[in-house]
Amino acid sequence: MAESCPHLAYREAGEGRSFDEPRAFCTVTESFVQPMRADICNARYGLDPAADCEFYVESEAGSETEPASESSDESETVDADR
Repeated sequence: MAESCPHLAYREAGEGRSFDEPRAFCTVTESFVQPMRADICNARYGLDPAADCEFYVESEAGSETEPASESSDESETVDADR
């Protein structure tokens, strides 16, 4: 089980606001997350971010295949522009 999610950060400001207490921010979705989502990220209550969070799983899977998918996306864009 993962100890905590490497994609979770705590920020004291964001989206044009500042907060009294740092809030959980997911670097995969580039958004602040609800406390329940942060519980998954922090592996509370027996939860495992690597198994219980779809954003974590997608990010980890995407990091292995990302270069291939990016090149195919670029070729599709180039073909579509012609």
